[in-house]
Formats: sequence, structure tokens, C-alpha cells
Amino acid sequence: MKLDEFYTEFHHWVINRGPKYVGGLIIFFIGLWFIKFLRARLRMRMMKRGIHSSLQPFFLSLTITALYVLLIIWVMNIIGLEMSIFTTIIGAFSVAAGLALSGTFQNFAGGVLILLLKPFELEDSIVAQGQDGRVVSIQMFYTVLITADNKTVIIPNGKLFNEVIVNITREGRRRLDFEMRVGYNNDMEKAKAIMTGVVNASNDILHDPAARVGVISLDNDCVRFTINVWVDPANFLNAKINLQEQMLKELAAGGINFPKPGF
Repeated sequence: MKLDEFYTEFHHWVINRGPKYVGGLIIFFIGLWFIKFLRARLRMRMMKRGIHSSLQPFFLSLTITALYVLLIIWVMNIIGLEMSIFTTIIGAFSVAAGLALSGTFQNFAGGVLILLLKPFELEDSIVAQGQDGRVVSIQMFYTVLITADNKTVIIPNGKLFNEVIVNITREGRRRLDFEMRVGYNNDMEKAKAIMTGVVNASNDILHDPAARVGVISLDNDCVRFTINVWVDPANFLNAKINLQEQMLKELAAGGINFPKPGF
């Protein structure tokens, strides 16, 4: 008797529920094939569009995972499984993960935006978050700088992207400004000619655009000359040191006197 009841129930289930399960399995396997096909197409598409290599695995993984989730939900709907409990669990997990990883998500989003929008690239020199250095690594969560005195600085991408970034390298040249102080008892035309000669003879600067040497202010104890030259960003400090040392040497050799400290 029990066997007959089991057979009846099983027959009833096969007639009423079987087609849904068969249809769900067919959709599932077709979906798996389609996702596999789409994965290869997406990878080729991202390579052709020149998407940064650090972003390709992330976008591919995110897209494929989303497609798998959608496929599973679709199949569950087809076979008639209850989704309310499943949806509640996923929602609660998402809220908890979002609260726990909010800072991490900000850094991750900043990294994605940096790699996409490219406010700076590897080997660029930048000033950001009070740090001045050369970019040696751009990771998904942080960016690494090496400063001029060889310190490693790690900056979270969330803070980095949301603050001012000064890219020193991008324009290909940087203006170097410094001043020289000359006492009033000197021949100012001679002093200017000596400084101009040092600038024109320098191999540390770019001669296009032209350099500029001129009086910037008249102080109580001296005349201030400003020197504006253009240099390669990587040679900024060397150019400044060499120019100032050479000017001091040539001005002293030319009989130009400097104001006394504390005058």
C-alpha cells in the first residue's frame, strides 16, 4: 500500500514538477556554456580597449560572478524554489560586509578610479598628502612613492584620489625659480649680465622656453634678482644646486658683493 502511495506521489511530482526541473537544468547548462564563451570575449575586448592590466582580472571576475549569480537565481525561479530566505541571507551579509569594509571599499574605488582616469602613472613624480615622490607602484588599495631621500611612502588610494594631486612630470618640464641677493654698492647691470651668462652656459636647464633674469624687489639692504629657468622634472634639484653654486662663484669672481647677514 505504501509503495503504491509512493509511486502515485512520485508520478504526480514527475508530471507536475519534472518539466520545470528539466527546463531548469537545460537553462543551467546553456547558461554555463554562454558564460564561458562570454569570458573569452570579454578578455579579448578589454585587451583591445587597453584597459589597465591590474583592472582586467577584477572586471572579468566581477562580471562573471554576477552572471553566475543571475543564472542561479533564474534557474531557482524556473524550478519554483522559494527565494525569500535566500534573498534575506544575501542582503544581511551584504550590509554586514559593507559596514565592516567601508574603508577598504573606499581605497578600492580610489584605486579603480586612479587606474581608469590616470591622474598619474608609474614613474611620475607627484605631490600628494604632504608627500613628494616618484610613483613606483599603483595597487588596487594603495599607491607607493619613493621620496628624494629614499623613503618608501604608502598612501591609501581612497585618501589619495579625494585630495589634491600635483603631477610634476606630466607636462615634461618644470619651472625652477630662485633668488640672488646683491648689495646696493654693486653694478647691477654687471651682476645681471653675470647671472644671465651662467644661465645661458648651463647644461642643466632647457633653453626653450627662454630663461628670465630680473629684479624682483628692492629691499632695505639689497636688490633681489629672480631667476626663472625651465628644467627636466627629474633634474630639478641638481639644476638648482648647480646654478646657485655657479652663480655664487661667478659673481664673487666678478667683484660683486653680497649683503652682510643681519644688516
